[in-house]
Amino acid sequence: MEMKKRINLELRNRAPEKVTELVLDNCRSSNGEIEGLNDSFKELQFLSMANVELTSLAKLPTLSKLRKLELSDNVISGGLEVLAERCPNLTYLNLSGNKIKDLGTVEALQNLKNLKSLDLFNCEITNLEDYRDSIFELLQQITYLDGFDQEDNEAPDSEDDDDDDDDDENEAGPPGEYEEEDDEDDGASDLGEGEEEEEVGLSYLMKEEIQDEEDDDDYVEGGDEEEEGSEEETTEGVRGEKRKREPEDEGEEEED
Repeated sequence: MEMKKRINLELRNRAPEKVTELVLDNCRSSNGEIEGLNDSFKELQFLSMANVELTSLAKLPTLSKLRKLELSDNVISGGLEVLAERCPNLTYLNLSGNKIKDLGTVEALQNLKNLKSLDLFNCEITNLEDYRDSIFELLQQITYLDGFDQEDNEAPDSEDDDDDDDDDENEAGPPGEYEEEDDEDDGASDLGEGEEEEEVGLSYLMKEEIQDEEDDDDYVEGGDEEEEGSEEETTEGVRGEKRKREPEDEGEEEED
């Protein structure tokens, strides 16, 4: 798809002055030049034109708020002074995979006072002796070259940082979910305790029943003895009464 058509598609539902990011990767440029972009993209902060066969930046419009510019895998060999004129607030510039061969071409970037990160990876200039030291000396405003600083510390990737923040949030989850999980755990632990108590209670009751049965047996035996004893006492008592009553009965008979 041609670059101009791609831009028109991007603008189908919004006005150019409201666009803050624009990705035109893998489009076809017109004769190696930018087409379709104009000064009306006043709020543009991120522009990507990777692999669009660009040879020149001459038609790049003024984008005063542009901070990140991706131009990798094109055939740009010079004319970088345009960037300082039209995109003075650039902080990140990716020129990897282009036809940049010497330090004189890169020198034009000295006027990009806010530039912090420059990528020239896979350009012929990287084959120069003392390439890194020369670039850091030439462009003293930059902190990172090809993703590393002068002490070979890797540049932080803001996109990776954002992903890490998202993973942490997914792992942490909303407070409500944690509370529910805690409640479920509490319920499970309570259930476990309840089961243990039930088991203990059952074993205790079984012991109680066994003990009660033994006690009942003892009680029955004791009760039989008591019943036998009471029967004997009753018999003796009846006999005693008979004995007591016999003389009286005899007296009554004599009187008669």
